[in-house]
Amino acid sequence: MGFRLPRIVNAKPSLKRTLSSSETTVVPKGHFAVYVGEAERKRFVVPISILKHPSFQNLLSQAEEEFGFNHPMGALTIPCSEEAFIDLTCNLQSS
Repeated sequence: MGFRLPRIVNAKPSLKRTLSSSETTVVPKGHFAVYVGEAERKRFVVPISILKHPSFQNLLSQAEEEFGFNHPMGALTIPCSEEAFIDLTCNLQSS
C-alpha cells in the first residue's frame, strides 16, 4: 500500500482544493467550484476551459444521472474519487 502524494503536490496551480467544505473561497473569474468524492466530498476550483473536453463532459453526465439538478452540496457534485478527478483534470490541463 503506497501513497500517491506527488500527484497531488504536483497538481497544476489552476486546480485548487479547499480543505474544508464549510470554508468559503472566492471563485476567480474563468473558474467554477465542484465538490468531488465518494464518501467525504472536497471542494475544488477548476478552470472553465476543461468543460469542453469529452472526458469531463462524461463526468458531468454521470453527475446528472446521479444527482439530477439537485446537488446536495449546493454546487456541482462530481461522483468520482478525489484521486481520479485530480488525475483527469491534470491530464486535461496539460493537453
